Amino acid sequence: MLDKVNRPLRYLITGGAGFIGLAFTKLLVRNYPESKIVIFDKLSYAAQYDEIVKLLENTQIEFVKGDISDFNLSLSVMHGVDVVVNFAAESHVDRSISDSIPFVKSNALGVQVLLECALKAKVKIFIQVSTDEVYGSINSGSWNEFSLLEPNSPYSASKASGDLLALAFYKTHGLDIRITRCSNNYGPGQHHEKLIPKSIESIIKSKPIEIYGNGNNLREWIHVEDHCRAIMKVIEKGSAGNIYNIGSNIERSNNEIALALIEIAKPNFSGSIVYIEDRKGHDQRYSLNCTKMSNLGFFPEIEFEFGLKQTFDWYKSKLVNS
Repeated sequence: MLDKVNRPLRYLITGGAGFIGLAFTKLLVRNYPESKIVIFDKLSYAAQYDEIVKLLENTQIEFVKGDISDFNLSLSVMHGVDVVVNFAAESHVDRSISDSIPFVKSNALGVQVLLECALKAKVKIFIQVSTDEVYGSINSGSWNEFSLLEPNSPYSASKASGDLLALAFYKTHGLDIRITRCSNNYGPGQHHEKLIPKSIESIIKSKPIEIYGNGNNLREWIHVEDHCRAIMKVIEKGSAGNIYNIGSNIERSNNEIALALIEIAKPNFSGSIVYIEDRKGHDQRYSLNCTKMSNLGFFPEIEFEFGLKQTFDWYKSKLVNS
């Protein structure tokens, strides 16, 4: 991707060693080989370090290890950057319930530091990658981008804080901020603490799949590669100060996810479900109105059944051969 004077764009991908950040980096490498990419990541427990090592064989990529809340380091890595895409975040709800401090540090303070640095570095576009969880829970219908923020977990509250800071920098300083709020992601490479990889691991290891409460909680699911294509569309065609909901209209309950994985596993593996004490503050349903993304020309391409089997086969290969 080139700028208006045909100069290759330089991207800073924060959290680029994580599940979604890494997938987005790979998309850039495949589709925009002329662009320069800096991956900025502190390499936490969920980082895919081996994948980063492979990517570094490509001369268009540079890696910097560090924390986004480190102002001086964040400012230094933004030198000459055109587009910042902020994937860096603590993202697991369960962990935020047991200890919320790292979530506030990364998802609120970290975002504030990046915004200050982007302003000083004169970054052209800042993409704040957020979540549908900032809206809370919805019994019927779908949220649009003007819906109230009613987060119910420390994780979602910290993400909402980052969103509000980003919007403040647009309104106060004129920084080109674009916020994306995506539904639940899935796909190869996701950390095993998440529902789908955790359930696959249970099946492969002949353990019951643990489901919170009665398993009827509904989520909207999108393949990580579709999510990344949507973010690219926001960079190319989105507008400053706008929020974009990214979803698929594919709703599945946790029960349906578990049963679908058990069906995929047949006949080589069998699975069962056990219900455990419900998560504190467990949201019942998420659903996004994605008309704005449709107007930009984005539509998900990966069918859920295909993507789920692809994901199962990837984890099965990793687990069986490990």
